[in-house]
Amino acid sequence: MFKTKKILSVSISLLAFITCSAAAQSAESAKTPLQYDDVFLLEYASSPAPRPSSEEIVFVRTWMDRQSDRRRSRLWTVNADGSQLQPLTPNEQNAQQPVWSPMGDRLAYVADGQIHMHWASSGRSGQISHLQHGPSSLSWSPDGQWLAFVMFTPEKRSAPVSLPGKPEGADWAQPPIYLDSRQYRADGAGYLPAGYRHIYIMPAEGGTPIQLTSGDFNHGGSLSWALDGSALYFSANRRADEHQQPLNSEVYRLDIESREITALTERYGPDSNPQVSPDGDWIAYTGVDDRKLAQQNQQLYVMRTDGSGVRSLSANLDQHVSSFEWAPNSQGVFIAYDAQGKGNIAYQPLDGELQVLTDDMGGVAYSRPYTGGQFAVVSNNRLVYTQASTEHPAELAVLRMNSSPSTITQLNRDLVAKREIGKVEEIWYTSSVDERDIQGWIMYPPGFDADKQYPLILEIHGGPHAAYGPYFAMELQLMAAQGYVVLYTNPRGSTSYGEDFANLIHHNYPSHDYNDLMDGVDAVIAKGFINEDELFITGGSGGGVLTTWSIGHTDRFRAAAAVNPVINWYSFALNADMYNYFSQYWFPDLPWENPEHYLKHSPISYVGNVSTPTLLFTGESDHRTPISETEQYYQALQLRGIDTAMVRVPGASHALHTRPSNHMAKPAYVIYWFEKYREKNN
Repeated sequence: MFKTKKILSVSISLLAFITCSAAAQSAESAKTPLQYDDVFLLEYASSPAPRPSSEEIVFVRTWMDRQSDRRRSRLWTVNADGSQLQPLTPNEQNAQQPVWSPMGDRLAYVADGQIHMHWASSGRSGQISHLQHGPSSLSWSPDGQWLAFVMFTPEKRSAPVSLPGKPEGADWAQPPIYLDSRQYRADGAGYLPAGYRHIYIMPAEGGTPIQLTSGDFNHGGSLSWALDGSALYFSANRRADEHQQPLNSEVYRLDIESREITALTERYGPDSNPQVSPDGDWIAYTGVDDRKLAQQNQQLYVMRTDGSGVRSLSANLDQHVSSFEWAPNSQGVFIAYDAQGKGNIAYQPLDGELQVLTDDMGGVAYSRPYTGGQFAVVSNNRLVYTQASTEHPAELAVLRMNSSPSTITQLNRDLVAKREIGKVEEIWYTSSVDERDIQGWIMYPPGFDADKQYPLILEIHGGPHAAYGPYFAMELQLMAAQGYVVLYTNPRGSTSYGEDFANLIHHNYPSHDYNDLMDGVDAVIAKGFINEDELFITGGSGGGVLTTWSIGHTDRFRAAAAVNPVINWYSFALNADMYNYFSQYWFPDLPWENPEHYLKHSPISYVGNVSTPTLLFTGESDHRTPISETEQYYQALQLRGIDTAMVRVPGASHALHTRPSNHMAKPAYVIYWFEKYREKNN
């Protein structure tokens, strides 16, 4: 009887297993490839803010509003073990920048341009400010009585000319706009109003903000209080010739009572992001000895609060320190940096060796697979961070020292449950130029079969000093969902492989990075599943540069799509919003001093070689790579009789994916153009 029951039990268990497995396979087979309007299903976690002496973590949950075609953000809360996930702010608020008070009894945050406060004991929230402009860099005083922040402060400037003769009630044209500021426009902001960013403090219970800084200088970045609350530490470029020295900032001490400002650093180069240690003895900050290179690794430094005892903690790390936070015991600093396309978090003691804790931080650049992420210290040397995946945007994870991370949110499980996401595989290959190792990733279309032949899209990152990695990328996934294999790589010039690798293109861009890209295409073709007659190329910004450069040097691609490209360095250097930076750090001379150099590296110089049908896609309000660059190339191709089309995105800046519908439109137009020239259609 016992044996019969046991056999029956095993049979039932086996049947249950088979049933569950079949159900799982059925659910997997029921998934369909991504659709263009799935961009509205994307969500991601960012800005984790652990509550002091608690397991609670507040974070920003960003989602896409289909009705308003906007990204929206809301504060949510979750415990460090993943329990009690719930909203904290109302859905109609666009909330961000959560910062807990030192005692953890209140949470300050910014919503719709005003400072709001959440009281943990009562659960109530409310607006406590009435500011004319949006605040940033919120920072609590150590006693919890004050909030410091940075805010734009306008200056009234009247026009130098007043036109006479206007009759009462006459309908005249808008008057001319007189500009004489050095930085008069910025991508994403357009033409800038007169004024500067200044530091303010305000009582934590609300009230009138008090302006602490003045003058014709911008004060931005992080703010950090002295332990006794008597001073604020900040960074700024307060030089009269700051336009000629755009990166030369210092760390300053601002006395709250006297308003006296004292420089604590003095070297030539950017010193920024000061952060006072929990014991009040040290200031950690990032800095660079400026050598006028296009890519310079930011190091982590510490100094005493009076500016003495300066030393680098990351001198032996040949990577760019992107962010950091003090350990609670003030004996070390947690740092974030990219290495080989992956987001690393490490612990750097004040005296001792670097200890890498994880390499999967990222996921906030959900459009394309760029590196970048955020972290914060919870307590007891635990960290919470944005965790990257190739299958979905950033989730939150908690990490203990010397242990594996634990994912505590699943914001995208609805998307993952209904859609088949293309698999991503790492690839390394050798450059034909100098036998350097080049890293890339292959994204496979859903239902990939290695015995079949597929079209290939080479997708090139921007920057050019940036890096792709093993991250979710909606634009690339949407292209793969249409049956394309997608290759993305980190050619020379990319970050996260050391400063020397990044500067191989210094004053030499584009150049052999083109060869690295073509070698990547050859490496994927060698795998045997690519139709060599169906090769396509695309990229945005710096990727648009390399797209137009490539089709001027090869005819191997059936069609190209260049997104917000630069095609004429001479015009770019005099039209881009950051013209004072680009002209000094990207080029050996000013344009009129060395026009040959500018033209040698401009894709427009090789437009006479182009035979590839080319789509151009750019935002009309792009001030980083202005649409005039696209127009030059479009007209040049039209003069040559090359198949070309131009897509202009009304109101869009360089960050095309800011509006979800534009995020959808970009890959849709790219695929439309490529399908038009597929071999199957000829």
